[in-house]
Amino acid sequence: MNMDRGHELDTIDDKVMQKSPYHSEIEPVTKEERDAHVLARLGKKSVLERRFGFISILGFTCTILITWEGSLILFTTGLTNGGSAGLVYGYLFVWIGTIAVFTTMAEMASMAPTAGGQYHWISMLAPPSTRNFMSYIMGWLVICGWQAILAGGGYLAGTMIEALIQLNHAEYVPQLWQGTLLFWATVVVAVFINTVTSSVLPKIEAFILVVHVVGFFAVLIPIVYLAPNKASAHDVFTVFSNGGGWPTQGLSFFVGLVGSVFAMFGCDSAVHMAEEIRNAEVVVPWSMLATTILNGALGLGIVIAVLFVTTDITSALSSPTGTLGYPFMQIFYDATGSKAGASVMIAVVILMDAAGTIAFLATASRLIWAFARDRGLPGWRIVSKLQPKTAIPMLAVIITSSIACLIGLINIGSSTAFNDVISLGVSSLYASYIITESFLLWRRCTGAIRMPTDISNDTGEANQLVWGPFHLPGMFGILVNTFAVVFGIIIFFFSFWPIATPVTAVHMNFSVLMTGSVVLFAIFYYAFWARKTYKGPIVEITPYTMHAASAVGSVT
Repeated sequence: MNMDRGHELDTIDDKVMQKSPYHSEIEPVTKEERDAHVLARLGKKSVLERRFGFISILGFTCTILITWEGSLILFTTGLTNGGSAGLVYGYLFVWIGTIAVFTTMAEMASMAPTAGGQYHWISMLAPPSTRNFMSYIMGWLVICGWQAILAGGGYLAGTMIEALIQLNHAEYVPQLWQGTLLFWATVVVAVFINTVTSSVLPKIEAFILVVHVVGFFAVLIPIVYLAPNKASAHDVFTVFSNGGGWPTQGLSFFVGLVGSVFAMFGCDSAVHMAEEIRNAEVVVPWSMLATTILNGALGLGIVIAVLFVTTDITSALSSPTGTLGYPFMQIFYDATGSKAGASVMIAVVILMDAAGTIAFLATASRLIWAFARDRGLPGWRIVSKLQPKTAIPMLAVIITSSIACLIGLINIGSSTAFNDVISLGVSSLYASYIITESFLLWRRCTGAIRMPTDISNDTGEANQLVWGPFHLPGMFGILVNTFAVVFGIIIFFFSFWPIATPVTAVHMNFSVLMTGSVVLFAIFYYAFWARKTYKGPIVEITPYTMHAASAVGSVT
């Protein structure tokens, strides 16, 4: 009997060695088993249902970025600081920089496709003496950043609806409380889709991808074809301006970059959905790269088109919709000469922004759930629970949406204060990008990250530094990583600048205050409470345990 048992254990050991999580020849039997093994390398059990494939998560990330739509909403920032030429070249600079940022992020996503994203990665990359502290600060930065983005998405949808009404009914006078109610309605719809219809969310995102691409042409073609007057190529590509009153044109150019950045960041949303994506270590990085390239191309097309059909930007800015912050609506009307036609095109933009809010909520809620799972939040035992039937972090969705609605109340009192809160999105997320990518650069330059073939028989501890399937090798990877860090620092620095001088309380950019407050809160909270419970990402299961269990199952 003992000899039979000994033979069984030898068989198990052989299977464990063959099914090493880094073995390059023998793969797990099923795709589900493969995904579970990849997650086990990070010390996590696979508990979420993997509903997303490449097309559905591509739709998800495209609706997060909504670059061509966002470029319309925010293009006056670059036009004020930079002019038409500055907007075009600034957009190209931001697009190239964003590709570098998310290509580097994609490498980390391939190494560690987990919902924790940046805070999990920094725990793997930072020195042992600081990793728990840095991971905790990172967790709060990313959570607050996405919470601000969710609030911003709902706010834009609500206020654009008001501006659309204003375009069609000149007697209508928008009120701040009305914008907040429409904001809440947008969030409620997002909650409904993320909970009641969560099982079909991937199909919804795939459909939205179609609307995103088709809607681009449905807007581009009419405004270009129907516009009665067009600017010259000389005006579009060579005329710069310094409407912000900065000392130099160069400084004005960099201040104006933020609008293009806002329309092109947030692709790390795919990372935070990674535990719901099939073959995440491959699909997540490629979806991030494809999204950045596709959205960047569409955004560039719409920016150039709008610049050519806008012959009187001053008139657009001073129009009723322009004073509400959406001059593109007046530009659509001027180009088509039809309120009905302009309204249909505007409705596409509003629909895509509302769809983005659905994805914002999903991303932010997964982050809260993941951080609670690792004991980083108060009440983590309750917040980390999943809804049994749907495997959805229901409480995290409720918390995330409730916070967004509470933030919306600020808008009733002061739209300036509200904008200061949602400006946290760019600065917080770019801070997380810079820190994680800097540590990745350090680790790759010191040779600390190994190739899978170097440890093909290693079945030991979780969270080892091993390159995933998506990897830029050698000097090329170092150069891209370095450029991503430098670009991130530039954007982070200028994200704190006001749009114009002289600076008044109304036009002041308080995002530096908001970002600093988040960091200080996280530091104090960690020092006095969280350090007792937060020890970095918890190892729920080790690769050895996972493979031993698989081997036992196959033997029996």
